[in-house]
Amino acid sequence: MKRLSLIGIGTGNPDHVTLEAVKAINAADAILIPQKGPDKADLAELRERILAVVLTNTATRVVPFDLPVRDAANPDYPAGVANWHDAIAGAWAAALAPFPGADHVALLVWGDPSLYDSTLRIAARLDPAPKVTVIPGISAPQVLAAAHGVTLNTVGGPYLTTTGRRLRDHGWPFGAQTLVVMLDGDCAFQVLDPTGVTIWWGAFVGMDQEILDHGPLAEVGPRIVATRATARAAHGWIMDIYILRKVMP
Repeated sequence: MKRLSLIGIGTGNPDHVTLEAVKAINAADAILIPQKGPDKADLAELRERILAVVLTNTATRVVPFDLPVRDAANPDYPAGVANWHDAIAGAWAAALAPFPGADHVALLVWGDPSLYDSTLRIAARLDPAPKVTVIPGISAPQVLAAAHGVTLNTVGGPYLTTTGRRLRDHGWPFGAQTLVVMLDGDCAFQVLDPTGVTIWWGAFVGMDQEILDHGPLAEVGPRIVATRATARAAHGWIMDIYILRKVMP
């Protein structure tokens, strides 16, 4: 591999793939598609659906690979993630080994490669190092805000993007009014005092099965927990994200 293109593809809707991304997809010799087991088959199928719409270069190979599973039981979270990334880089190399002529390889990255995604860090583990190009994509916070018809910030105000893990472990960040919460598998908003907090939540945003809800956290929070559990059981996986805004004194 001499060149690696990390291509942001939005949230699963082929209409969100930019013209720049389409050009990069069709310029690649091979496109790596992760397989995550039968419960996550929809994720691979979404990538394949996007390729069915935008890939016109018949010489481009689509190469599946088995995505290693992170050891969630490892108490050392950073070390566990580092080991996982090493394993993924190895899986890329193993999948491409039968295709020595694949000098230019592409990976389709959900949302944008720069926002809570580790593909760039994994690529840095490759030896020899390829030339890496990043194609930006539409991110989940953008799609969520558009779906609800809201802005991420108040007038002249900032917003803070964080994770469910940090919200659960550290609570509401001091001084913040608006939060965008990603990577939350446990509905961490349940640990918060809901007084004066509004939530805008979405699952599968931008996809055919999109689910949205919003309102006062005290009222909507329990409903989101139930809706999320039902949707996860139905699909075997779920991608969701939410915005929280607090009335400041």
